[in-house]
Amino acid sequence: MNLEQMQRAVFEVIRQPLTEDERMREQTLDGRSTTKIADEIIKPNDRLTSAERLEIYNRVYWFRILSSLADDFPGLRAVVGQQQFDKILLGYLTELPSESFTLRDLGSRLEAWLRRHAEFTPGKERIALDMVRLEWADIEAFDRAEFPKLTQEELAALGEDPVFHLQPNLFLLDLAYPVDQFLLSVRETTDPESDIASNVVIMEHSHAEPEKHYTLPGAKKTYVAVHRQENVVYFKRLKPEAFALLRALQEGKPLSQAIESSVNWSGKKLERVMEHVHDWFANWSALGWFCRNPEATTQS
Repeated sequence: MNLEQMQRAVFEVIRQPLTEDERMREQTLDGRSTTKIADEIIKPNDRLTSAERLEIYNRVYWFRILSSLADDFPGLRAVVGQQQFDKILLGYLTELPSESFTLRDLGSRLEAWLRRHAEFTPGKERIALDMVRLEWADIEAFDRAEFPKLTQEELAALGEDPVFHLQPNLFLLDLAYPVDQFLLSVRETTDPESDIASNVVIMEHSHAEPEKHYTLPGAKKTYVAVHRQENVVYFKRLKPEAFALLRALQEGKPLSQAIESSVNWSGKKLERVMEHVHDWFANWSALGWFCRNPEATTQS
């Protein structure tokens, strides 16, 4: 067995889910003996067997990735409760183990997985999905690129019917529940000095801090822009028509088509509608949401 083969063998074992009492499994998910595999790739020492040495890495690996996911999705934990949250994380990582070199990407497939596994969020399917969408957008908005903002002079020079480019770190979410305010309240009640993942990492609930219980918000259609400014991510509520207009611009529609397809003109005076549009654009421009053409910026 060469070095690469040994590394792959070690990784295949340590990525196996732990047992309910947080020990290494006697068999891998495909039925192979973990003790036999350990004997082939790791030597025992005067204190630990080969399997016991490998088990240390197996446990550390799982505690670390579970802790990372718990850090990324405290809102989901508040929605479903600690016990169900543990089941979601274990089920998700068992079916979709990490394929990235960075822990940052662990939750990238969680929304799609939850859509396929509604049995993990009984009675809370939609609010749980909304929360995961918001929390993942939060992560993405923090990391995505930011291109040079359009100046007032550049905005004025775009012409009568321009195509606007929006910042890559701007995410538009149409939600069935107001989970933006709920997530902020969860963060406010989380002690920053404590490990919010303690129940997941240790899983000895008798020694963990008492679980916080939250009153979930009722259903209410909510439109939110998730965006970054000065390395801080913010949630901004939008009116339905403002959201629709931004979404149309994000899809690459010229301004005239975007306004026509998004603004409800019935019973409204043209002057009043245009006042709203003007105010929205002034605000969005001040926030830096309009940027130079990313392709042109990259090429230059």
